[in-house]
Amino acid sequence: MRITVLAGGVGAARFLRGLKAAAPDAQITVVGNTGDDITLFGLRVCPDLDTVMYTLGGGISEEQGWGRAEETFVLRDELAAYGVGPGWFTLGDRDFATHIARSQLLAEGRPLSEVTASLCERWRPGVRLLPMSDDRIETHVHLDDETGGVIHFQEWWVRLHAAVPAKTIVPSGAAEATPAPGVAEAINDADFVLFPPSNPVVSIGPILAVPGIREAVSAKTVVGVSGIIGGAPVRGMADACLTAIGVETSAAAVAAHFGADLINGWLVDEQDKAAADDPALAGIEVRALPLYMRDLASTAAIAQAAIDLAKELSR
Repeated sequence: MRITVLAGGVGAARFLRGLKAAAPDAQITVVGNTGDDITLFGLRVCPDLDTVMYTLGGGISEEQGWGRAEETFVLRDELAAYGVGPGWFTLGDRDFATHIARSQLLAEGRPLSEVTASLCERWRPGVRLLPMSDDRIETHVHLDDETGGVIHFQEWWVRLHAAVPAKTIVPSGAAEATPAPGVAEAINDADFVLFPPSNPVVSIGPILAVPGIREAVSAKTVVGVSGIIGGAPVRGMADACLTAIGVETSAAAVAAHFGADLINGWLVDEQDKAAADDPALAGIEVRALPLYMRDLASTAAIAQAAIDLAKELSR
């Protein structure tokens, strides 16, 4: 069984852990979002790729869901003593090592896909992890305030906590980018494609914005898992992102945003089971089940439900 997953960070990484448990013999390819990528302290940081790599490789901070376990912060404190910023984005010492290694390899002229494969040789995540593109793509937020400024998504998300309303959210560079080597093949060769409970705007959205990816995905059987439960995001501030693109914060509205031309099946939580009767979701098979990823067993059950629905819809 060959499964391709379009992935953001924390929610996707935890879902992937359940997917590996549910389908231990499957060939899983993960196409990771790089719109969150940012250069800090002269280093290239790839938050979503690293979160997947650390989580599946056993090095993640379980409490945070991102960053390294048993982290120390000597470098952060030393940089602060020199007055070197930004102070709003914290990197730990172990995490710094990853970014130094990545930046050195990139400086040697290696593409991000090759660098990611090299980093994964240490972590052995048990999946093939591909960036969505080797081209530089950064999600930018156009602020809806008196400044009318444009800032990197990470600054809006981490420093401002998405408290300043966004007028638009744009994956800058995506329209001119090309899929990374192996991405198109992974989608075309997959038995089906899964959307984990990732932010639909800034995690899944930038991947689909790379020319050729949406078209390839829409040709496959696609099942998505809602990251919105009971009208609120399970984690993070996806509601602020959805508001910026004029989409209601509900499981049904997110499925309608993707559309029946893209997704075939949609898993919602039991409290959102009314979505199955929503006329806006005509053409999308909706199934309700418990969607909170409380532990590995519950997460594997969600992943198995996604697999089962994808197989059913592929017949």
